[in-house]
Amino acid sequence: MIEAVLETALYADDLDKAEAFYDNVLGLEKIRRGGNRHIFYRCGAGVLLIFNPNETEAPIDNDPFPVPLHGARGPGHVCFTVTDDDLDAMTRRIEAAGVAIESKVTWRSGVRSLYFRDPAGNSLEIAPRTLWNS
Repeated sequence: MIEAVLETALYADDLDKAEAFYDNVLGLEKIRRGGNRHIFYRCGAGVLLIFNPNETEAPIDNDPFPVPLHGARGPGHVCFTVTDDDLDAMTRRIEAAGVAIESKVTWRSGVRSLYFRDPAGNSLEIAPRTLWNS
């Protein structure tokens, strides 16, 4: 019955660095920033949530949206989708921003993935939607 992932969360201690990276390097559309607690980005039909774990592990007094406390330490992972034609363009964009490419993988199906890290050390991947078709 589950059709898709609506939200994906990553954690970063320095939201200013995360914001500069996701705004300028990846060019994601920011939905909003909530102080030093979180930044939300639109990713196609889904949303990427960047949380500061130091803030999300502490309760908010009189919180109108009582979401359970959460937080993670250490690098997480997310894979962004692009069209086959845009994978090379994204590779050039990331390299032009001075971001090190950690790995370029060609899977058995012939589909390619690109791996790199954000300023918080999260493992980011870019691949065509067809990655999981085989």
